Amino acid sequence: MSLVTRNQPESTPTWTDLDVTEGAEAERAAEFYGAVFGWEFRADAGHGITCLLRGRPVAGLRTVSEGADRLGAWRMYFAADDCDAVAGRAVAAGATVTRGPDDIGTLGRTAVLLDPVGAEFGLWQGRDLLGCELVNEPGTLVRNDLSTPEAERARTFYAAVFSYTLDGNKDLPDFDFTFLRRPDGHEIGGVFGVPGAPSSRWETTFEVADTDAVAARATEAGGAAEAPSDTPYGRMARLTDPLGSAFHVIARPR
Repeated sequence: MSLVTRNQPESTPTWTDLDVTEGAEAERAAEFYGAVFGWEFRADAGHGITCLLRGRPVAGLRTVSEGADRLGAWRMYFAADDCDAVAGRAVAAGATVTRGPDDIGTLGRTAVLLDPVGAEFGLWQGRDLLGCELVNEPGTLVRNDLSTPEAERARTFYAAVFSYTLDGNKDLPDFDFTFLRRPDGHEIGGVFGVPGAPSSRWETTFEVADTDAVAARATEAGGAAEAPSDTPYGRMARLTDPLGSAFHVIARPR
């Protein structure tokens, strides 16, 4: 278990949320993720729905009105010591702000941006809500990776904004993959170069204890699952919820 008791270091993926339409769609999402991950849910007036594991926030369902634009995937938020300052650096490096920066009540301050290759990401300056309070254990966020046909441009951007160092990956010699590391050396995710990909996006991965069992639960709950496969880092599967939002799960070696 990794319990988070203070704001994560700047540039660390610290929160994730999924856009859902208010009403039946939000209820359907809660039913699915409750069945898959064992989450419970708390409605927060004006702030959507918080996903809980053992009573602690691990993700969010961001409720939007009928017809509103939705990302259609889990949105990843980087920790920011000063949301406005980081948003400013990102814009200077070629990003576009699409929402904020705004205060979310007393929970924190946030902004959403598009990077130069078209991938959406968020910033979170935690106050009452630190972000995910449990990570790196079954049912919680474990990593985020950017998939893009413009890998070099993406690497240059994120290194400029967050001072990441870039490391190649000897475990995946047939892939264009680069680790992103914070200034303290901690790996926060990576960039996959995917030539010919139709778009760029941040992919969210949740940890699980048994990938095959979770894939089966996802199917039973109305979602879809690709066949699990073994990787150097654990057994993975790509799942899709009943709303069409895709994400990954991984059971890491213990």
